[in-house]
Amino acid sequence: MTPLLLALAFAAPDDGWEPLFNGKDLTGWTPKLRGFPLGDNHQDTFRVADGLIQVRYDQYGKFDEKYGHLFYKEMFGKYRMRVEYRFVGDQCPGGPGWATRNSGLMIHCQDPATMRLDQDFPVSIEVQFLGGLGKGKRSTGNLCSPGTNVVYKSKLHTQHCTNSSSATFDGDQWVTVEAEVLGDGAVTHFVNGEKVLEYEQPQLDPADKDGKALIEKAGGVKLLKEGYISLQAESHPCDFRKVEVKRLK
Repeated sequence: MTPLLLALAFAAPDDGWEPLFNGKDLTGWTPKLRGFPLGDNHQDTFRVADGLIQVRYDQYGKFDEKYGHLFYKEMFGKYRMRVEYRFVGDQCPGGPGWATRNSGLMIHCQDPATMRLDQDFPVSIEVQFLGGLGKGKRSTGNLCSPGTNVVYKSKLHTQHCTNSSSATFDGDQWVTVEAEVLGDGAVTHFVNGEKVLEYEQPQLDPADKDGKALIEKAGGVKLLKEGYISLQAESHPCDFRKVEVKRLK
């Protein structure tokens, strides 16, 4: 075998996954926290250390509903997103009970530049991350829908949050969640490689103030074919080890 053929034989396969986080800094990412303008990383909420994107509240006295989202610079339409996350430490004082060990990957997000200064969450589809509380079941890879609706089991689904069929993950263990997004078609959630939830036709909600405004801006179109992605900060410290995308044709 020639040296060239030998090198090709042992070359790593190109699996199509692209890292969106360089492991060093927040290049390509922009924070938006409630009550602060786009780009203001209030109290160093989002930071990079030890090769991880970290959400931290050590400089906060109290949470005060400062919900945060870290937006990637590029929009995506048909793709598969993969995120590895874990929860660490204690919740920030003043964080709501439901936000304990709670974060998420927001897909099909509105342009962060169009968010109101005091807007809690971007209009988006949330792939919700939940950590176990040490007792009882608490699934992850769930669906939440700020300013949006979906079609679930062949019916328009307006319920804000819908649980997946995933296992419960207690402690500070790493969990891998993937979302396969086919534009305004099917969206499928996977947890550690297992399919846990499927729905379709992500769309703006005319009953929501921000959703209605975006419908009017889009000339009456509700279906979401593409959008930005963001990582969430909801008062509990967490780490993101990998954020990767595979573009689909």
